[in-house]
Amino acid sequence: MTDLQEYGRRARAWLEANTRELPPDPDLATARAFMARLYDAGYSGITWPAAYGGQGLSAAEERAFQQAARDFTLPIGVFGIGLGMCGPTILSLGTEEQKRRHLPPLLRGEEIWCQLFSEPGAGSDVASLQTRAVRDGDGWVVNGQKVWTSVARQADFGLLIARTDPDATKHRGITMFIVDMHDPGVTVRPLRDMTGEAHFNEVYFDDVRVPADRVVGQVNGGWQAAVTTLLHERVSIGMGAARTERPASFDAMSAAARDRGLLADPAVRDLLVDLYVRERAFDLFSARLSQEVKAGIDPGARGSVAKLLLAELTLSAADTASEILGPETVAYAGPGEGRIARALSWAPGMALGGGTNEIMRNIIGDRVLGLPREPQVDRDVPFRELKVGTQAKEAGR
Repeated sequence: MTDLQEYGRRARAWLEANTRELPPDPDLATARAFMARLYDAGYSGITWPAAYGGQGLSAAEERAFQQAARDFTLPIGVFGIGLGMCGPTILSLGTEEQKRRHLPPLLRGEEIWCQLFSEPGAGSDVASLQTRAVRDGDGWVVNGQKVWTSVARQADFGLLIARTDPDATKHRGITMFIVDMHDPGVTVRPLRDMTGEAHFNEVYFDDVRVPADRVVGQVNGGWQAAVTTLLHERVSIGMGAARTERPASFDAMSAAARDRGLLADPAVRDLLVDLYVRERAFDLFSARLSQEVKAGIDPGARGSVAKLLLAELTLSAADTASEILGPETVAYAGPGEGRIARALSWAPGMALGGGTNEIMRNIIGDRVLGLPREPQVDRDVPFRELKVGTQAKEAGR
């Protein structure tokens, strides 16, 4: 047995022992405790540098662990934004002090992170954001609102982008900050979606003071920092979803069709074939992307391909489940009762979160296929002169 095979065998044995007693819906305390055990066992931050709490191992060990983990449901979703997006951004752009302060607690599950980008008037066009950060002595004062922020209620810290120079063009007057979500002036309000749960939140900043040493990257260089985070986000969404259980998967829907005597129906067979092809394409592309990332190859804009494939797969699965299960879709009594309805209610959100399908196609066309870019008449205009969001409303009064 090779060393990697032994590593994977030990990982599987650890997972079997440590997931056996987990409840079906673990609470936050259980998730934190599991993350701490994962870290102590050496399976958190496998490829992250040892100086910042990681294991300092190679991509091969990471792949061996992920292969072993495919058959287990791990209660680490609440840490996903920190591990997949915020942590890698700090690792790439943060100061030495920021890395040493924030990365080890993140890997141990002691601190949860969120990403504070989208605003009511700046969703797909994030660079139109209006949250302001103004210099005040040796720090900054932040005012504004963010929306659609996942895990904000549980988060201890967040990566925030705010406008720091309204006289610059909209992409050049932005700065990224680390924000303590427990600071005075930070207010989080949950947004309940049609699954009945509050996956997202809106976050308000009212005269929130942020020390100067919490700037990530360069002052007014926040757009480049945000692009780094967004690239990690789309890769993370794609690779993370490849390891997630799918209630409306091809196997589950094939079994449901067989139980209902629908496998001979040509329309149902077409839907199942389409679902199978989409699943295979997504899984293979995600596996390739994962191998490249762990080998140190930057996937760049191809992360948007994984995000688009996932969104279209999720919608296809919802259509297939609705066709096969009919009215049972919303009151499914089969295996995994309730998960089918929840998965279908969540499906439209996958075509929005992390960038809409339309935005993903623009990015792929421009940066992957080399097609001509869409006209951008506002690229060289100072932000103060643009009519966006509330600025447009005020101009119309």
